[in-house]
Amino acid sequence: MTIQTRPARPEEYEEAGRVTALAYREFADTDSWEHYLAAIADVEGRADVGLVLVAVEDGRVLGSATLELDERIEEEEPPLPPDEAHIRMLGVHPDERGRGVARALMRECFDRAREAGRTRMTLHTTQRMEAAQKMYEALGFERLPDRTFPDGFVLLTYARPIPPA
Repeated sequence: MTIQTRPARPEEYEEAGRVTALAYREFADTDSWEHYLAAIADVEGRADVGLVLVAVEDGRVLGSATLELDERIEEEEPPLPPDEAHIRMLGVHPDERGRGVARALMRECFDRAREAGRTRMTLHTTQRMEAAQKMYEALGFERLPDRTFPDGFVLLTYARPIPPA
């Protein structure tokens, strides 16, 4: 079968949320992660603000990513610059890793951002998500200054230009 990427359909929101939260479960080491896992699972709650993309094969959701193009998912975040798109909550079902699902979702994010006229892609990841860091660096992302929260939690920031079609 071929992996297809596209916007999530409303009937896929629950499964896309379940799969993405499952992808992040291995990193949940504090109570604050439980809150974040619930947010990750709430695809319906962010689908009207961000573009939720899914990777599907034979009708099964393998993974998803959320692309912020016009506004942020979280209201307390600073507004997106007009040239920027931001990838959030990229996750692949643990049983489907190593098949190119995340890269396919990344390509779809870049295509959608380019179509929307954006020229720069950003994203965050954590120090523990080493496989993600390797993929982002292999895709040409460069590190920007980390984002450190008052509780000491650190997000690694990455950015790269969106090449023309």
